[in-house]
Amino acid sequence: MQNFKWRLNLQYFAEEKTEKATPKKRQDTRKKGQVAKSTDVNTAIILLLVFLFLWMFGGLLGETLFNLLKHTFQTYLLMDMTEATVSTLFYELVMEAALVLLPIMVIALIAGVAASYIQVGVLFAPEAVKMKLSKLDPIKGAKRIFSVRAIVELLKSLLKISLAGLVVFVIIWMSLEDVMLLSQKSVSEGFAMIAQLTALLGIAVAIILLILSIPDYLYQKYDHEKQMKMSKKDIKDEHKNMEGDPRIKSKRKQKQMEMAMQRMMQEVPKADVVITNPTHFAVALRYDEEKADAPFVVAKGVDFVAQKIKGIAADHEVVTVENKPLARALYHQADIGDQVPEDLFKAVAEILAYVYRLKNKQIN
Repeated sequence: MQNFKWRLNLQYFAEEKTEKATPKKRQDTRKKGQVAKSTDVNTAIILLLVFLFLWMFGGLLGETLFNLLKHTFQTYLLMDMTEATVSTLFYELVMEAALVLLPIMVIALIAGVAASYIQVGVLFAPEAVKMKLSKLDPIKGAKRIFSVRAIVELLKSLLKISLAGLVVFVIIWMSLEDVMLLSQKSVSEGFAMIAQLTALLGIAVAIILLILSIPDYLYQKYDHEKQMKMSKKDIKDEHKNMEGDPRIKSKRKQKQMEMAMQRMMQEVPKADVVITNPTHFAVALRYDEEKADAPFVVAKGVDFVAQKIKGIAADHEVVTVENKPLARALYHQADIGDQVPEDLFKAVAEILAYVYRLKNKQIN
C-alpha cells in the first residue's frame, strides 16, 4: 500500500507543471497565436493617437465638415430629386465624408498595428482565426466566466471606468464656466469649444488607460508564462518526440553504421597495403599523389572487422604486412580519410617501398 502511494506521489510530481516552457513549446504556442498581449495597450494607444490627431488637425476637419453642412443646406436641399441628381449627391457626400473619416481611420489602423508590433512583434498565425467547435462548449464557457481570470478582468474594468469617470468629471468641472456660456456663443465658436474639450477628454482618458495598461501587460505576460509551464514529463515527451523513438533511433544508427561499413569495405580493394596485428587490428593504406601528399587510411577495424578487411584484401590480391606496433598506432592515431601521422611516416614509407618492390618483381 505504501509503495502504491509512493508511486502516485511520484507520478503527481512528474506531471506537475513547474518547469519553464522550452523554446519549441514557445514557438509552437506562438504559431497558434497564443502570445502575451494586452488589449488595453492597443485601446490606449489608438485612443491617444486619434485624439492627438484631432487636437492638432481638428480645426481643419471641423472646417471641412462645416463646409459640407453649409453646402448641403445651400445646394443639395434646393436640387430636384431625380435619378441622376441622387447618384451625384450620394457620390459627393461619400467623398466629402471620406475626407473627414479616412485620416482618422488611417491613424487608428497605424496605431493598432504599432501597438501589436510593440507587444508581440511580427506574427502571422492563421490557426488563431480557425473555427473551433470547442469554443462553443457551454461548460467551458461557464468555467471561463467564473474563473479567476474573469474576476481579474472585472476588477480591471471597474478600475478603468472609475478612473476615467473621475478624470472626465475633473476636466468638465474645471471647464464648467465655459460650458455654461455656450448659449451666448456663435455656432462655430461653440462647436470649436466642444471639439477642443472632447479632444482634451479623449487624450486624458487615453493617458490614464495607457498607464493602467502597463501593469495589465505585465500580468498578461506572467499569466502567459504560467499557462505555458510544463511538467518534467512534458519536457521528456517533447525531447523524445524531437529525437524520435529510441528503438527507431537505434535502428537508424545501426543502418548508418552498416552503410558506412559497406562504403569502407568497398575501398579496401583500392588500398596499396593492409597492415595487421595480425589478429586484432587491420589498417588499409593507400597512396595517391593527386589526392594527398602522404598515404591515407581507407579502412580500419578490430577483431571481426579486421578479419573481414584481411579477407577482402586477400581476394583482391592486396598485400598484407604484419606489424603489430604500427597497426595499433595507425588504428588509434588516424581516422578513415586521415593522412598518416608524421611520426609514423618512416615506418609506413619502408612498408610501401617493400610493397612496390614486391609488385615490380611480380610484374617482371
